[in-house]
Amino acid sequence: MRIRSARTLPAAIAVAAAVTGSLSWAPTASAQSTEPTPSSTLRNAGEAETGGVAILKKDPGGDVLAGASFTLLDSAGKEAANGKTDAQGQLVSNDLTPGVYRLKEVTSGSPLHDTVDDQDVIVTPGVDMPLTIVDPFKDASVLLKAKDDKTGKLLPGSTVNIGSGEKTILTLTTGSDGTASGKLPFNARNGDFWVKQVKAPKGYEIHKPSKTFKAQPGDPVTVTTTNAKIPLPTEKPTDKPSDQPTPDTPTDKPSDRPNPDRPGKDEETPEPSTVGAPAPDETAPIAATPVPAGSLAHTGADATPWLIGGAGLLIVAGGGALFAARRQRTDSSTDDGSVES
Repeated sequence: MRIRSARTLPAAIAVAAAVTGSLSWAPTASAQSTEPTPSSTLRNAGEAETGGVAILKKDPGGDVLAGASFTLLDSAGKEAANGKTDAQGQLVSNDLTPGVYRLKEVTSGSPLHDTVDDQDVIVTPGVDMPLTIVDPFKDASVLLKAKDDKTGKLLPGSTVNIGSGEKTILTLTTGSDGTASGKLPFNARNGDFWVKQVKAPKGYEIHKPSKTFKAQPGDPVTVTTTNAKIPLPTEKPTDKPSDQPTPDTPTDKPSDRPNPDRPGKDEETPEPSTVGAPAPDETAPIAATPVPAGSLAHTGADATPWLIGGAGLLIVAGGGALFAARRQRTDSSTDDGSVES
C-alpha cells in the first residue's frame, strides 16, 4: 500500500471526516491516553513512523459505553486490529502503518444501543487520531392489534398514531389479519408514548380516548385498541306511555264500557245504529204506516174473528129479511083470490 506524505495526510483526514458523518473528531488532549491499558489497546506489529486511532464511545445522552467491540480492516480487507472499549468508553489502537482502514463496530456492548455503519479511518504517522462514535438507541418493536370489544375478534382497517409529547412518531394501520407492526425510534433510555386511534374499522365506533404506555429501547411493545359496533337504528315510539291499563290488561276494577258478551249495568239490549239517519222532529206528528191495498189498517190486534162473526150475522139477517118479504108476498096473493100452484 502506498503511504501518503505527511503534508498531504491532513487534507485526506478532513475529507474522511466529512464522508463518515457519524464520526466526530474530538480534541487530541481529551481523547488521547498517555498509557492505555492492555485491554483497551489494539495489538499490531510495530513499524517505523506508525500512527494510531483513539476511540471514545458514547450514546445520544452523552453517557460512555463500555464493552463495545471494534475491528480495523486494512485496504486488502484483512483484520489489522480489534478490541473493546474500557469502563471509560475508550479504545486506543497505535503502532498502525499509516494509511486508510475500515472501522467496523461488531457489537455495541449494550442491549439498549445499536451499532453504527462501517466507516473509513485514516491513520497518520506519529498521531493517535481521536474519534468519538455515538451509538443510537435501538428501536422498539411495536405490534398493533385491533379487537371487537365483545368477541375479541381481530379487526382490519384500524389506524392509530403513536407519538411522544406533541409529535407523532409512527402511524400504523391493521391489515386483513387485524394486526400491524413497526419500529418506534428512541432518543433516550426511557420513553413515554401515547396512542390515538384516528380511523375505526368499518362498522365500528372510533375509540376516542388516548392510551399511554412506557417503553425502553429494544423492547417489544404490544398496543391493543378495542372498538364497539355502531348500534343499529331503532324505531322511535309514537305513543307516549300511559298509566292506564290497555284493553288486553286485566284489572280488578270493573269497566263501565259495554262488552258484547256482558252488557253493562246501565245498559240493556243495544239499539240499532242510527248513524246517517236524520233525527226525528219531536214536534211533528208521527206518520201512519201505509196500509197495502185490500187489507185493513193494522190496529195492533188481530180482527179476523170479528169480521167472520159479523159476516155471519149479516147473512142471517139478510136471509130473515128475504124470508119475511116472500111471506108477505104470498099472503098478498091469497087475499086476491089467486090459486097457489
